[in-house]
This record gives sequence, C-alpha cells and structure tokens, in this order.
Amino acid sequence: MKRGSSLLFGVLFALGVATADGAGAADQKSPIRFGALTWESGAFTTELLRVIVERGYGYATETLPGSTVSLEVALARNDLQVIAEEWAGRSPAWVKAEQAGQVFALGDTVKHAEEGWWVPAYVIEGDASRNLKPLAPELRSVEDLKRYAPVFRDPESPDKGRFLNSPSGWTSETVNSQKLKAYGLDELYTNLRTGSGAAMDAEIGSSIRRGQPVLFYYWNPTPLMGRYKLVRLQEPAFDAQAWATLTDPANPAPTGSSSLPAKLSVGVSKAFREQYPDLVQVFERVDLPIDPLNQALAQMSEKRTPPRDAALAFMRQHPQVWKAWLPEHVATKVEGGL
Repeated sequence: MKRGSSLLFGVLFALGVATADGAGAADQKSPIRFGALTWESGAFTTELLRVIVERGYGYATETLPGSTVSLEVALARNDLQVIAEEWAGRSPAWVKAEQAGQVFALGDTVKHAEEGWWVPAYVIEGDASRNLKPLAPELRSVEDLKRYAPVFRDPESPDKGRFLNSPSGWTSETVNSQKLKAYGLDELYTNLRTGSGAAMDAEIGSSIRRGQPVLFYYWNPTPLMGRYKLVRLQEPAFDAQAWATLTDPANPAPTGSSSLPAKLSVGVSKAFREQYPDLVQVFERVDLPIDPLNQALAQMSEKRTPPRDAALAFMRQHPQVWKAWLPEHVATKVEGGL
C-alpha cells in the first residue's frame, strides 16, 4: 500500500523535528522515523501520532518515504521505527518479519475497517435526481461481473470492461491482480493501475460526478466513504489458504477469497518496542472512531489541507478521543501546544 531500497534510503528527509519542550529526551536519542504513508488515513494518522510524540513526550521525529513493502522491510531492520497505519498480516514481508519477532502490531486503531471491490450505488439502483437509470440492476457479487463487463467499458479497450486497481507497488495491487485471475475476470477486464492514491481518487471522483459506471478497489476509512453512496460487491468468504495464493504474485492459479479481515494497528520495530515503553502504551490504546475519522478525511481531501493541519484540527475538535490514550500530564502538554 512500494520502490527499491536504495532509492528509499537515498531520499530520506526530516520533517517536524522541533518539540514542544525543545530539550530532554529528544536530545538523547535519534529522531523516531515514521513511514511517510501516501493514502489519506495513513498520512493523517501519522501526523496525529507525531504531534503526540513530539509535544507530549519531547521526542524528535522524521519521516521516511517509500512503498508499503519497502517500509515494512525498513521497519524489520529498524531503519524505520513506526508505521502509523499498518494493515498487519496482508503482505508476505510483514508476515515474515512478524514471525521472526522483528516487527509488532500494536492495538486496534480503527474498528470496522474494510476493503474490497466497489461500485457507485446508482450503477445498481439508478438515481432519479440525476436522471440515471440502473445499468446493472442484478449486480451483487464479483461473479456477476462476468456478464456486466460492457457496463464498465474501457474506452481504450472497448471490447473489455475496466477494473481500477491500486497503484503499482501497493500490497493490495498484487491481491487484486490475483483476484481478477481467480474470479475469471482477467480476460474480460483491463487491470488499470493509477500512478498514485491521489490519481486513483481523482479517477473515481470524476466518474461519480459525471454519473459514469466505475468498478474499483477501495477501503475504509477514507474520504470517499464519507462522500458518496457506494456498494461493496460480495466475494467468497475469507479462506486462509486461498489468501496465500492471492498475496503471491507468482502463483499461476490463485483461489478467490475475501480479503483478510481488516485490523489496523500501529506497526513498530522490535528495537522501538524495547526502547520506548511509554509510547508503546500509547499506541496500544489508539482508537479512532470511524465516522469522525471519515469526516475529517473528507474535509482534508476537499480543502486540500496538509495532513499535519488536519490532524491538529481533529485534535482540537475531538479532545476526548486522543486524551483517552494518554496519561493526564501528557495530555495537558499536548493540549497546551494545540
């Protein structure tokens, strides 16, 4: 949710290293490196946690850019210490590192998170207010997509439908590509990958505003979920053995399955877990209510607010959320800096 490791470390840069107190622990330790996540909820959560770490505990932080898998590899090596939104267990890189005791998933940060394949509700139901007729009234499942490919026609390959996948390098891009094969859709649909999460959002949003049919992978929490009425297509029940074939891009005969049940956590390295027990306790208690989170993400996206500013606005608006994670004296420090 990804690039070569030499590029990854070559473009390391620091952000926001100033602390509220200016001295103390930050002078004694190297900055804590957070993964610079590129999707909205990940970027938002990263900045929220950085504010708490910097202003509440006096630790300096910086961010490290890279793809999901390369960040997970960096976390296992302790070249990176924190991934603020880790969909733990989804990539082989994470599973291998977790089994080796190199990385840990802390807490359950967003309840009711999910991912899957979606279409706008008007594709199935129509929308009288926009004079849109239902184009796929019996579309319920991924199996139904076999007869509805013409509805989602790819303008560049008119004999096929078009499936909007994640950007290349995301763990979900591999899974979705394998799912197309598993569901017998790879010959019926082109597998379109956008260059970034922002480009993906722009493509989906443009189609919805124009009332056009669009089939796409997406997840929750996101601004999109707070903005449009969408329908998630049914998939076979989750099966661990099938899931293993979907996460392996080299498997020639993947088996269909819903994605691994979502659990969002704060990913940390083994060294971080040992060196920062105070922050580990905080991260284990992080709990972001999904509805206020989706609303904050929608505002961040619509107003093009930088993630740090959006996180600060959320913290001012919902102090009861983040204060519940912190000792009282730390919460007072953080609030004083807002």
